[in-house]
Amino acid sequence: MQPANKTIVVTGAGSGIGRELTLQLLRKGANVAGVDINQNALSETQQLAGVGDERFKGYVLDITDQARVENFPTEVITHFGAVDGLINNAGIIQPFKPVNELTFDQINRVMQVNFYGTVYLTKAFLPHFLQRPEAHIVNVSSMGGFIPFPGQTLYGAAKAAVKIFTEGLHAELADTAVRVTVVHPGAIATNITANSGLPGPKVDPNAASSKMALSASKAADIIIRAMEKNKYRVTVGKDATLLDILYRLSPKRASRFIGKMMKKTLSKM
Repeated sequence: MQPANKTIVVTGAGSGIGRELTLQLLRKGANVAGVDINQNALSETQQLAGVGDERFKGYVLDITDQARVENFPTEVITHFGAVDGLINNAGIIQPFKPVNELTFDQINRVMQVNFYGTVYLTKAFLPHFLQRPEAHIVNVSSMGGFIPFPGQTLYGAAKAAVKIFTEGLHAELADTAVRVTVVHPGAIATNITANSGLPGPKVDPNAASSKMALSASKAADIIIRAMEKNKYRVTVGKDATLLDILYRLSPKRASRFIGKMMKKTLSKM
C-alpha cells in the first residue's frame, strides 16, 4: 500500500522507530494518527512534523486498556474521515532477568503491552479496514520473536506470539483487500530501556553487540518500504538477517551463540 493520501495509525509515535515512522509517512503524503502513552513525547513529534492537526494528530492512549482501544477507531475516523493502515510498533522490554527472577506483574505487563496491545488495536480497526478499497496492518515483532535471548525470554515469547498472530492474520485475510506484514527488527538505536521504565544503559535486548545497532530512521525506512511492497515478512538490520539464516540452519547452535553473547552483554550492565 502506498502511503500518499492514506490515514495510518502508528503506535509508539512519541519516540524511536514510531516517531521516525510518523515523520517519514508524513513526508510521503500520509496522514498519521500517532499513539503514545506520553503526551510530552507526542507534542515533540508534532513539533518535529511541522504540520497541523489535519495531517497529524496525537492521541494519548494506553494500548492495554481494552475498552478505550475498542472506542479508539471512532475518534480517528471522526477526525480524519477514514483510516487505512495500522502500524503496531509500540513495545517494552522486560527487566534483564531470567524467568525464575521475574514477578508475575512484570510478566503480565510485558505480555499486555507487546501482545495484547497489538491484538486489541488490530481487532478494533480490522472491521473498518475490511470496508476500505485497500488497507494494511504492520505488526512489529522482533529478532527475539524467532530466536531466544536469555534474560529477555518473556519479551521474546510476547514477540513470538505477535509473529504467529500476524502470520495467521495474513492467511485469514488473503482473499481480502487487507494486507499484513510482520517485521523483525534487530538491534535498533532507541531508548527502549528507559521507555520500558527500567534503569540502566540503553541496551537493546536484541543486540548481540551494540555495534550492530541500526538507526531508528533507517529502520523506519525499511518498514515503510515493506508496507509499500506488501511484503509478508521483513528483517530489519544485518544482525536480524544473519541470525534468521543461522537459526534456520541450526536452531540449537544459534541459541547457544546468542546465549554466550547475552552473557557478555549483561555482565557489562
